Amino acid sequence: MIEHLRSGGVRTYLYGGNALFYHVLPSEYAEIVDLLLELVGPEEFLIPSIGPTFGMMMDQASILADRSLDTAMVLPQKDITDPQGIERGIRLAVERLKRPVVLYLKFDRWLPPDAVERLVNDGYVSWIKYAVGLEDPSNDPYLKELLQRVPPELFVSGMGEQPAICHLRDFGFSGFTSGCVCIRPDLSTKLLHAATRKEWDRADAIRSKFEPLENLRNAISPIRVLHESVRGSGIADVGPLLPLMSHLNQEERNIIDRA
Repeated sequence: MIEHLRSGGVRTYLYGGNALFYHVLPSEYAEIVDLLLELVGPEEFLIPSIGPTFGMMMDQASILADRSLDTAMVLPQKDITDPQGIERGIRLAVERLKRPVVLYLKFDRWLPPDAVERLVNDGYVSWIKYAVGLEDPSNDPYLKELLQRVPPELFVSGMGEQPAICHLRDFGFSGFTSGCVCIRPDLSTKLLHAATRKEWDRADAIRSKFEPLENLRNAISPIRVLHESVRGSGIADVGPLLPLMSHLNQEERNIIDRA
């Protein structure tokens, strides 16, 4: 998988929801991270995730603190939390990790703008993965409030190619994360380059190529469809999905194969 991404110009490898880091065994976490560290090159960046529960976050931060990593991403936990508790937990994890983290904003107002500002100003955040899903990403009151407090260059669009152009063009984001980059890393890289040059029509033409598969991810399951897409396209044998997720049926697989 890394070799395929590398062949398309990708140099940053983020292991979060699509990689099912939510469900890896705590007893296997260190081994997984060490394997990935062996596979990435000296000019490449590995970003594993920690969390989403507080206990996992802290134990995993202890493991990563002794390894050569620039940052880790905190997976968002929505249930049995409150904003003040989330902020405190992130601060404790950063102090144990001994380096700033990627703040993953996935839910609308999961953290209030003033809490995000405090974390940024106090040096606890390396960058922000912004992935609050909206029908119209250009109409985002939460994001607009955040950008009144936090520089836009700290933000990375966190939902793949579909809202990336809007976030890059209209809000000044510095880049985007992607799941379908696993299928066509060359196209994702070209989209980023076009956006960097402000060639928005070209960027949108590239974006449209991802649309059929992204629509299926939205309709069925973002993680399960991507998993099946990597397997079905012959890029890598990604093995079985970890519980608590299940495989798709044959009809769904046929639709994904065509996309």
